[in-house]
Amino acid sequence: MAIYDIVVAESKSPRDGKYIEKIGSYNPNIDPARIVLQADRAVHWLMVGAQPSDTTRSIFSHEGIMLKKHLQVGVVKGAITQEAADAKFADWKEGKASRVAGTADTKDQAKDKARQERLAAEQKVSAARAEAIAAKYKVEEPVAEAPAEEAPAAETAAEETPVAEAPAAADVPSTDETAA
Repeated sequence: MAIYDIVVAESKSPRDGKYIEKIGSYNPNIDPARIVLQADRAVHWLMVGAQPSDTTRSIFSHEGIMLKKHLQVGVVKGAITQEAADAKFADWKEGKASRVAGTADTKDQAKDKARQERLAAEQKVSAARAEAIAAKYKVEEPVAEAPAEEAPAAETAAEETPVAEAPAAADVPSTDETAA
């Protein structure tokens, strides 16, 4: 995994060759990318005419180095005072810090929401699997008449209590005969 050094070098020197000064490093492998810079040295080199590469210019813009250089050029030309330039840079830094915090909160919220959605989907899948397994292994029990232990108890209860016999069908008058 690549980690890059931000260096000041002669324009004619090879890419991995000798450099004048190392002013920072850049690690794009983590989120958010880690940038370590010596801001005052970067501004110094920009003020004496150093030309940053496209990637380095992007990093400098992100960190506010290009704005600081722009404000410092205004101070050198007499357009603004040093105090006004420092105040403008401080305001930009505060705004940048709030934007970064807002972005981090948004990322955290999105990450939590995605995690909750994955958890809910996983719970649905687990419930469906559990139902399928329960249906597969469901044993239908036949309806049992009476357990073997209760049957003798029922017989003994019948023997102890005399049951009145119903009168025979011949003894009971028919409803048709009574109506006539």
